[in-house]
Amino acid sequence: MITAILLAGGIGKRVGDPTPKQFLEIKGKPIIAYALDYFQNNQYVDRIAVVCLHTWEERLSEIKEKYNYTKLTHVIPGGKNGMESTYNGLRGIADVMHEDDMVIIHDAVRPLISEDIVDDCIYICKKHGNACSSVAMQETIVRTNDGISGNVNIDRSDVMRVQTPQAYRYGDILSKYEQAYKQGITDSVYANTLYMEMGGRIFFSRGSVYNLKVTMLEDLDYIRLMLEFNDIHKKKIPPA
Repeated sequence: MITAILLAGGIGKRVGDPTPKQFLEIKGKPIIAYALDYFQNNQYVDRIAVVCLHTWEERLSEIKEKYNYTKLTHVIPGGKNGMESTYNGLRGIADVMHEDDMVIIHDAVRPLISEDIVDDCIYICKKHGNACSSVAMQETIVRTNDGISGNVNIDRSDVMRVQTPQAYRYGDILSKYEQAYKQGITDSVYANTLYMEMGGRIFFSRGSVYNLKVTMLEDLDYIRLMLEFNDIHKKKIPPA
C-alpha cells in the first residue's frame, strides 16, 4: 500500500494574497490540483490524503469533484506548523496503513513535479527504506555568520538540495515523529530534517531544479511560464 500525503495546511503570507497559495489558480487551475494530478495518475499510488487548512475543506471538496480525484480518500486538519501538519497527516491515515506500507509526503505548493520524480522516489524507498527528492548544488556556497559577508567556501559536492516528494516506510517515519514529540521537539519543519535529528540517514532520489516550492509572489510567474512552455512545446517539463 502506498499513500501520498499532500501538505496544504499553510497560509502563505509571503505571497501577499488573501487566498492560501495552494488554492491560487494558475492558467485557470488551482496549484494543488497540478500536484494532485501526478499522484492520481501514478500507477503505484493507491490513495491520497490532503492535510488541509481549516475552513478550506469545502474548496478542496470542490476541486476533488471537478477533477475527479478518486484516490483522494482522506482530508486531515492542518496543524500550527509544518511539523504538526505532517504528524497529523501520518496519524490521519493510520486506519489504512501498516508499518511496512509506504507513505509519500509532498508539498502541495510544488506543482512542477514529474512522473519520473515520483517513480524514482518510490523505487529508492523500496530499495533503502526512504527516499528524498534531491538535486546537486550548482552554485558556489559560502558560509556566513552575519548574512552580509563570508570567508569560508563549502564544497558543493558535499551538499544536496532536498525537496519533496519524500517517501518513507510508514512505521519508521511515524515512530520518528512520536520520538521527537517525546523529546520536546516541535518545530522541525520537514520530514527529512526530523528524520535525521532522530538519528536516521536519508537516501537521495531524483529531483529537479524546476521543482520549485511556491513561496514568493514572483514564484507564481515562474510556474506560469513553465506551464506555458509545456503547452507550447507539447512536452513535459525537462527532468533536471
